[in-house]
Amino acid sequence: MRGPLVVIGDTLLDRDVEGVVNRLCPDSPVPVLDETAHVDRPGGAGLAAVFSAAQGAEVALVTALADDVGGARLSSLLTAAGVQVYALPLAGATPEKIRLRARGRVLLRHDRGGAAAEPGEPGEAVLRLIAEASAVLVSDYGRGVARLPALRAALAATRAPVVWDPHPRGPAAVPGVQLATPNEAEARELAKVPPGGSRLGAAARGAQGLRERWRAGAVAVTLGGDGALLCHAGATPLVVSAPVSAEGDTCGAGDRFASAAGIALARGALVSEAVQEAVAEASAYVAGGGVAAALPPPVRTPPAVLLSGGGERIGTAAAGAVVAEVRAAGGTVVATGGCFDLLHAGHVATLQAARQLGDCLIVCLNSDSSVAGLKGPDRPVTSQGDRSRLLAALSCVDAVMVFDEPTPHAVLSWLRPDIWVKGGDYATGGGDEPTLPEAEMLRRWGGNTVVVPYLDGRSTTDMIAAARGGRGAAAPTGARRADRPTAEGAR
Repeated sequence: MRGPLVVIGDTLLDRDVEGVVNRLCPDSPVPVLDETAHVDRPGGAGLAAVFSAAQGAEVALVTALADDVGGARLSSLLTAAGVQVYALPLAGATPEKIRLRARGRVLLRHDRGGAAAEPGEPGEAVLRLIAEASAVLVSDYGRGVARLPALRAALAATRAPVVWDPHPRGPAAVPGVQLATPNEAEARELAKVPPGGSRLGAAARGAQGLRERWRAGAVAVTLGGDGALLCHAGATPLVVSAPVSAEGDTCGAGDRFASAAGIALARGALVSEAVQEAVAEASAYVAGGGVAAALPPPVRTPPAVLLSGGGERIGTAAAGAVVAEVRAAGGTVVATGGCFDLLHAGHVATLQAARQLGDCLIVCLNSDSSVAGLKGPDRPVTSQGDRSRLLAALSCVDAVMVFDEPTPHAVLSWLRPDIWVKGGDYATGGGDEPTLPEAEMLRRWGGNTVVVPYLDGRSTTDMIAAARGGRGAAAPTGARRADRPTAEGAR
């Protein structure tokens, strides 16, 4: 694969709530589910991207994320799964699908998030990404990403094979896609196949109709446990039977099929070979227990990467509200990050300088476990709750959000700040400055990374050492340069 597999489409937040039912509700004859556990995961295009990354592919996801807690959780889950997120702005709320389950069976699905909102336009980095892809998978869930004219133009121009997984509420595939992958119901609805006739006959008519209408190279209609029917060059379709007969949770099987086909085409497989691999992958997926067993551990048991709560200006919801308000007014969002253990004058100077660059400042704060992983078991000296409150009390800080990872990448892919600020002396003017680790990520949405001067002679490490040695807490002028802010942020 010469470039990444690029997945384009709508991402939802899926939640499986497991529980037990032992009684009926006293005021209505419905079962009462006592929750025992729940698992969050990316749904829609996000699930297809996670599946692809789990197969070892380099995966980039172009999707829309809202400025809310659901969008933050999705960014966290996707980043933990190894997916590069190219997020487009999304007004409104994150779409969520919640399945209530008991003994492995779904009792009820609860959808929330409201009607689909219009996603924001892609930037130049996204358009270059599509041009350089080894293959593109459009995983359309009918919420608008696949309709964006700029994305459709880029898809029509790319030389990479394009797999289009359609949705009845979505747009037609871009003319010339190499493979479209509707299921039976989608093929019948999209191709307006009249009722009657055999199952294979209806699938063949739907596939042929879509192939002609969309000018697609091939259309593979998935047939559940019976495999798939492939309509490509020639009048006779190819039926690919499932290698194993499996019953179980089929949620995500279509995404697994489409992602496997995309990876195969990226490696140079023929369409018929790609469909055979996809049928085998989807069949094994269902036989192996479905989505609950197929996701990698970081997604199956999501880490607490983005933490909420703690005060009016602290948490994911607070940060999202500030960002949404500033963006709606056409303002500039500024963010910075770090441990901020023992807040001192150097930190305050950096934060004040950062706030002057835009219309709000969001501080991304390493959690206690993140600080301990970076600095050792004796750190932090101050808990994340106290550090959050101290930062939020500063007039130059508009919101604080805590993250649990070593780096702020998941936070940044959700916040999408216009400016990411580092405090320190990265830029010396000598022309040989190191590249800041977040700079490439900021380019995904057209953001910029800058350095502001760091107040000399302040060091958290020296303050701690001085306090433990019984000396004054103030660090001497010319404190060790190694203790100035690093690529991980102000310490």
